Amino acid sequence: MHKVAVMNLTKYPARINRQTSTFNSAADPRKMRRIIAEDPEWSLAVVPLLANLCLQNIVKNFKEKPIFDELLPGHKAFVLEKLSTSLSLSVTANLISDEAYWKRCCESRWGLSDVSEYGHSWKRMLFERHLENIIELFIPDVTDPKSVLDVVPQCRNYVRRLKISQLLPPIREPPKFEEDDSSDSASDMGHEGPSMDHFDFSILLDKLTNLEELQLVYGVKGCGMNFEWNLFEFTFRDCESLAKALKSCKSLKVLRIQQSKVDDDKCRVLVSSLLDHPSLLELDLSHNLIGDRGARAIGKLLGRSHLKRLAIYNNQIRGPGAQALSHALAKNPSLVALNLRLNRLADEGGQAVAQALLKNQNLVSLHLGANEMTEPTATAMANALVHNSTLRNLSLACNRLGVDGGKVLEEGMSHNSSLVECDIRLTDMSLENEYCIGQILRTNQSRACRRQTQDTGATQ
Repeated sequence: MHKVAVMNLTKYPARINRQTSTFNSAADPRKMRRIIAEDPEWSLAVVPLLANLCLQNIVKNFKEKPIFDELLPGHKAFVLEKLSTSLSLSVTANLISDEAYWKRCCESRWGLSDVSEYGHSWKRMLFERHLENIIELFIPDVTDPKSVLDVVPQCRNYVRRLKISQLLPPIREPPKFEEDDSSDSASDMGHEGPSMDHFDFSILLDKLTNLEELQLVYGVKGCGMNFEWNLFEFTFRDCESLAKALKSCKSLKVLRIQQSKVDDDKCRVLVSSLLDHPSLLELDLSHNLIGDRGARAIGKLLGRSHLKRLAIYNNQIRGPGAQALSHALAKNPSLVALNLRLNRLADEGGQAVAQALLKNQNLVSLHLGANEMTEPTATAMANALVHNSTLRNLSLACNRLGVDGGKVLEEGMSHNSSLVECDIRLTDMSLENEYCIGQILRTNQSRACRRQTQDTGATQ
């Protein structure tokens, strides 16, 4: 019997093995999958492809040896999906153009952002904001200018706009006072220390060959309890270096310098660098300290530039300055928008601007709100509206035009068919005049809509 049993075992070994294997739980892939539930794709039977192993190695060593252009399209997509967003821009800037990768980089730095402000380009957003952050945190005499210049080769092709919301001054040592000095006004008296010059744009702007828009604020945001007036100082040397930089930036189209204490002397220096500029189309010097001499310089700029939009609101321009601007406006062939609100033009300046409208045939938008103007300006403006056929938007709000001024303005507008918006809030005119002017504007708006519809149909 024993021999027979041995013969049966040796005769049918495969059958015995198949029967005993059914009791091996490790051989059942379903039971194995239950053991490692955190990875549903795990299986002993799956071995990574050699191509995937190579691509993973490329991703791992991308910083030291970036291999990308030689890859197939499918392999490029694999690498881009795995690449870290913290890689140095010197490696990725001129190598990767895929917007999905740059979107991941932007969102990892700043969270959700509106890419439409950057021409719907995530790559442009990253490089513009990256350079802005470097400049805004630049401390003169402390930060090495090389930290800015080293970024230029990476971002020069992608930066089209810079919005600098603060410029830090040099660090100043606190003043030393004698023990018996009990003055409470020491912080306002000033003291010896380093110059207050800020970042020198003359080392940068000529290298940004695609820069079209520059917005600057010479001040510190969020200074809190460390507030000092010298944190908001636009020095004359700052002005000279900026003027030099602007003259070298031939691609610039829009310049905004706001809330920076730009006075007459600094305005004249800036304007001298912008005369005959080949591409400048918009200038905004609002919220500054520009007076009549600065306004005369800007008037000279109107005669030697291609400006289309000019904003110098909330300054200190009076009648003589407005007369200089008006003289240039009467001859200017390109300006379409002028904003002079929150100045001190009074009737002398208001009447001068109205006289310029008799000759100017290009201006579309004019803002004269809050300029201490009264009935004589309303009379001059009414006469201008009778003859002017290009102005579309006019603001006279917050001026004391009075009841008589409202009547004259209504009479002048009744002969005008081009004006479609007119802000006459808080002008002390009667409700009847406001209603009649509103009716005239609605009639002009309907006429403009019909004209636009006809023009659209004719072009189609």
